[in-house]
Amino acid sequence: MKDLSGLMKQAQAMQQKLADAQSRLAEVLIEGTAGGGMVTVTLTGGGDLKKVVLDESLIEPGEGEVIADLIVAAHADAKKKLEAKQAQMMQEAAGPMAGLMGGMPGMKF
Repeated sequence: MKDLSGLMKQAQAMQQKLADAQSRLAEVLIEGTAGGGMVTVTLTGGGDLKKVVLDESLIEPGEGEVIADLIVAAHADAKKKLEAKQAQMMQEAAGPMAGLMGGMPGMKF
């Protein structure tokens, strides 16, 4: 039974580490860019769009479609970076248990 007790303690410690990592992730801001930096978007750790910055050269009549496309591309860039950061933080929090958790529902590594 000692092994089971030890395993349960490890699982509880890992669960706390994962909860701590999720709390830290909520405070993270990730930027994505498009158009060579002409559009920058900022996402929160939860994936919410926080900020959009447009280069003033884009703000001309007839550029609406280009701006829209660049915002979507910048958002996709930020989302990809956010997912990588989430995976990294969860992997670090799980430590040696990461291999076991990868097969559990709701856990991405």
